[in-house]
Amino acid sequence: MPESTRNTSRPEASFGSESDLVLMAGRKAFDIIRDQGLKPEMVKVVVGAAGGPKWLVLSGLDRVLFPHWLRGRTEPLFLLGSSVGAWRFAAAALQQPEEATERLQTAFIRQRYHPEATPREMSQILGTMLQGLLGSHGDGEILGHTQFRLSIMAARCKWPVASDNWLLLSLGLFDAALYNVVHRNALKFFFERSLFYDPREVPPFFEMDGFPMQAIPLGRHNLRHALLASASIPMTMCKVRNIPGAPKGSYRDGGVIDHHFDIPFLKDDESIVLFPHYMERIIPGWFDKPLPWRKPQPSNMDNVVVVAPSRGFVERLPHGKIPDRKDYRAFKNDDEERVAYWEAVIEESARLGESFWDIVQTDKARDLVTRLPGTE
Repeated sequence: MPESTRNTSRPEASFGSESDLVLMAGRKAFDIIRDQGLKPEMVKVVVGAAGGPKWLVLSGLDRVLFPHWLRGRTEPLFLLGSSVGAWRFAAAALQQPEEATERLQTAFIRQRYHPEATPREMSQILGTMLQGLLGSHGDGEILGHTQFRLSIMAARCKWPVASDNWLLLSLGLFDAALYNVVHRNALKFFFERSLFYDPREVPPFFEMDGFPMQAIPLGRHNLRHALLASASIPMTMCKVRNIPGAPKGSYRDGGVIDHHFDIPFLKDDESIVLFPHYMERIIPGWFDKPLPWRKPQPSNMDNVVVVAPSRGFVERLPHGKIPDRKDYRAFKNDDEERVAYWEAVIEESARLGESFWDIVQTDKARDLVTRLPGTE
């Protein structure tokens, strides 16, 4: 186990329990892992889902994946994230990734929201968090990383969801949700994809299908705008307007279309798409959360390997669940209790990193991997 990731307050005997993690793979990835195991040079893409506070349970896994397991790669590694997934990967691409992840999670869990906070105030809080994460040099560190190539997904909005007027926006979102029940692709009448990508290499998922898409090269002039837009939740935060280098318009949370992603990550490629995820279900878009029948296309999952906390691990967490946005309401009169709960989850998440390290170092992935539901 990498020394810097160990929690020395726990006994050594508690390390490396593979029951804390599940590995689920699509058709191609399953065969590759059963035959060859799971090695860092196999991975070409890493995916980060939207989900707000849910990402906190992945803290321990991130601290092993990026600074240690993936560090020895020589080929470019494409990081694709929506919302907080993009922020996680921005932290991972900084020169001191473990310290950056620490800054991000500390700022995230200790933020305080007044019950009557306006979207403008919430956006200001988000901007302060981003400044704390990147400082004055973070843009250059991310764009100059020797191996990592960051891609950020945002959603460019059409009328009326392009408005910050509460009534127009709420009606537009209601209509979008109804259209989405009929067919996911109907969201194209309300949103289009905006892929902000590191221009040093064209990412393998560059030609996504299903929705209109604009591909915008990232640079120092627009990286922070793209990160802000990707995390700007409709109704909760303001839109981000007229991002430099991108088509004019209003941009919001990339998770609206790509909550957990349902795209052709790799075409005719035998590489692995690693998806460190906070749950076992893959939910394509934000509006699909209440639709249990909405699943990703099996062919899009061919190369995907989901690494997620097991149900047993989640049940052993405080309150028997991972953090989510409902916690703001549940602990609205006791922020300190919420913070203590979230910090306890982060501490327990170290077990996921320990478990993953044990799996890859002892070649247990061959035996542990199962087929991703829906791809059998």
